[in-house]
Amino acid sequence: MSKPIDNPADPFKKALAEATKTLADAPELTVSYSVDPSGVSGDQMRLPQVSRRMTRDEIMLARGTGDALALRRRHHDDALGARYLPTGDMARALYEAMEGARCEALGAREMPGTLTNIDAKIAHEAERKGYAQIRSRAEAPLAVAAGYLVREMATGRKLPAAAEHVLDLWRPFMEEAAGDALAQTSDLLADQAAFAKLARQVIADLGYADQLGEDPDEEMNDEADPEEEAEENENGESQDQEQSEQDDSEASAESSQEQTQDQQQSAVSSDSVSEDELGEEIDMPADAPPEPPAPPAASQADPNYRVFTTAFDEEIRAEDLAEPVELERLRAYLDQQLEPLKGAVSRLANKLQRRLQAQQNRSWEFDREEGILDAGRLARVVANPTMPLSFKIEKDTEFRDTVVTLLLDNSGSMRGRPISIAAICADVLARTLERCSVKVEILGFTTRAWKGGQSREKWLAEGRPQQPGRLNDLRHIIYKSADAPWRRVRSNLGLMMKEGLLKENIDGEALEWAHKRMLARPEARKILMVISDGAPVDDSTLSVNPAVFLEKHLRDVIAMVEKRRAVELIAIGIGHDVTRYYQRAVTITDVEQLAGAMTEQLASLFDSDPRARARVFGMARAAR
Repeated sequence: MSKPIDNPADPFKKALAEATKTLADAPELTVSYSVDPSGVSGDQMRLPQVSRRMTRDEIMLARGTGDALALRRRHHDDALGARYLPTGDMARALYEAMEGARCEALGAREMPGTLTNIDAKIAHEAERKGYAQIRSRAEAPLAVAAGYLVREMATGRKLPAAAEHVLDLWRPFMEEAAGDALAQTSDLLADQAAFAKLARQVIADLGYADQLGEDPDEEMNDEADPEEEAEENENGESQDQEQSEQDDSEASAESSQEQTQDQQQSAVSSDSVSEDELGEEIDMPADAPPEPPAPPAASQADPNYRVFTTAFDEEIRAEDLAEPVELERLRAYLDQQLEPLKGAVSRLANKLQRRLQAQQNRSWEFDREEGILDAGRLARVVANPTMPLSFKIEKDTEFRDTVVTLLLDNSGSMRGRPISIAAICADVLARTLERCSVKVEILGFTTRAWKGGQSREKWLAEGRPQQPGRLNDLRHIIYKSADAPWRRVRSNLGLMMKEGLLKENIDGEALEWAHKRMLARPEARKILMVISDGAPVDDSTLSVNPAVFLEKHLRDVIAMVEKRRAVELIAIGIGHDVTRYYQRAVTITDVEQLAGAMTEQLASLFDSDPRARARVFGMARAAR
């Protein structure tokens, strides 16, 4: 009898990993699956996660991403690519997009089936980044459009609709400016060096010649012949020696002359200033205006964290992002999503409520002389009538007033089932905790735009300064404030279903924002629960800063919150291992497990036994 398969997706993952290694011609490659951004690092390749349900979209995305990464590894020479790589940000992005399209088109000549898989990957990325909703060329990424155009010209294959929309916005400009060079695309696919030169020509034609840097071919031609260099060295050796001796003597003379001049200037300077004048320079007038204070740091957790501008950030209530009629419609849609889960979620909510209420008022003092008769100890009275009756008294357990904040990731990768489950759980927990006199705040975080928004436009207008820091417009949403009754804001949670709301996620600043709000609360106990499905990702910021810029800031904020201990911080990762960031965290592989994980974590925080809390969070030892 064969052993049952624990995860039905495992055979597919194994087969895809082997196919990817074969396509990449890299048998030593290690393929893993994660919700973190896909990519290749050395001999490690990350592909998108495939859940137990194995939906068609998940399968096609994993296959398309695997094919694209494998073809680039097979047909791209890193050293040759680095030799022709431009120095400017936009030129580099154009170069990389065109090179990626070259590798995919070259692989498609040998294996046409890869195009269908890669089409699914392109369609997913275009949908996730909202390309179909772009209405002007200024919002569309030129580098992405250039890659699309190279792919279309090399394969003759039509792009997915959202990607085609971005290309159409830029197509007239690119064909007019660089049409002659782009016409050679198909002929040069197999020659990476020749294609790199063509890509640099296209970049220059598009108006970014100033970002190309030095021409690597000219640098090679400028290198002198080794035999000529040797002859010049022999002929000039004696001249250099004589010149060196002459320079040494002149330098010695100049040094002594400069030393004399410095002494004379010092004497003149001290003699020409009177004691009264020196006193006036030292004593500042009493009414002199103080120097303006230095601007506050962008982050309390990391003084070196930079933000290019906060002028376009917003902290906004959910009801201000949609009309009341639309919120009611979205809430009705959310209720439809809740219907199949109503029974399971209600049971979990009741379980949480019973545990909280037991902590609030279920504590007894036994062996009292008066109170309620302790029926459990009547047996000893029957056995020995001389024994006195035993009574018990119910006492109130110290249950500090508490506030719970739910901080929900509103990024584009949460679109669909994950955001629906998160909204449903937030709704149920808010109702449940409110019955137990625990106040609840529900917050969300995302950005106002894809690709940087107005912050990036301002950065471009100011000449693209190097490493500007966070480069996007934040949007922090208040779905429910802690003091607002749930019945008045229940429709606000429907906003998470709004098309186009979910964009990028900058977790560090969102966590710091939620932490500051909690510190201002009067409650004695503060609990902050973060629900996220991935590491911080913002393409605009990461394209012009170090790759770990946002992730480092998130780690710094978490360390600050956990060190201060004014707020109890817990996290749930949806298909994403958040235990590498947070001390108290759990990871779920399926969004259907979210309701159980949320209720168990919250209930464990109210458990008086530290060992019980430790078991829930997977700790090796009991919490202190």
